[in-house]
Amino acid sequence: MYEHFTTLRVRYAETDQMDIVYYGNYAQYFEVGRAECIRALGFTYKKMEEMGVRMPVVHMEARFLRAAHYDDLITIKTVLKELPLKHEIHFHHEVFNEKKKLITTGKVSLFFIDTKTGKWIGMPEDLKQTLSVYFK
Repeated sequence: MYEHFTTLRVRYAETDQMDIVYYGNYAQYFEVGRAECIRALGFTYKKMEEMGVRMPVVHMEARFLRAAHYDDLITIKTVLKELPLKHEIHFHHEVFNEKKKLITTGKVSLFFIDTKTGKWIGMPEDLKQTLSVYFK
């Protein structure tokens, strides 16, 4: 299992009239968590594209347990629970407030796609080797 933590502060524009983070913004929070998780492993989406791989989101789910508000410092925990064996990777997310209370959970699934053919491919070997040490 691989875990990564990212913190960010809720911006005013991300809240609604009730001073609560608008639910649609959690997709962006999950993306920040995924991008920083991959970056911590030595990769970026840009590097993946240079390697001939795109990673479109194919499924996303979220469960909202508590509200986050303007200026809250939130922590996004991103977890890879299993090493992908085929063309799909699943990122599990938990978002916590400053009091370390769980406010939102989610799961985002992406495919590895060849940029030239648009067809599914397996995880790039470099990424697989980097991740495999966490799944022994």
